[in-house]
Amino acid sequence: MELGAFSVSLNVKDIHRSKEFYENLGFEATGGNIDQNWLIMKNDDKVIGLFQGMFEKNILTFNPGWNNNAEELKGFTDVRDLQKELKEKGVELIEETDESTEGPAHITLEDPDGNPILIDQHR
Repeated sequence: MELGAFSVSLNVKDIHRSKEFYENLGFEATGGNIDQNWLIMKNDDKVIGLFQGMFEKNILTFNPGWNNNAEELKGFTDVRDLQKELKEKGVELIEETDESTEGPAHITLEDPDGNPILIDQHR
């Protein structure tokens, strides 16, 4: 199962303080908008998202169709196909996407310990 780029989306209390902390670990802001309380930060091929006030828990995030530089992949498995495969395997989805659509869409699920997983296709 090809899930695309991987990152961890962190629920932070103070985005400016978190940005400074992760910069001290060698991360650099590569996307997002700190004035809107979200940033994407990279350290080599490691990607984290900082999100203030947008969700309750940290989220494991996968982006079908992208590599870790947010560059489009030529071939990828569409999120609707991933949804179908997961449902066939008996995986419970928290949020599904309309399988009759095309383009950007997302699904959400949780692992057995309640950790949220977002599969978020942007194209």
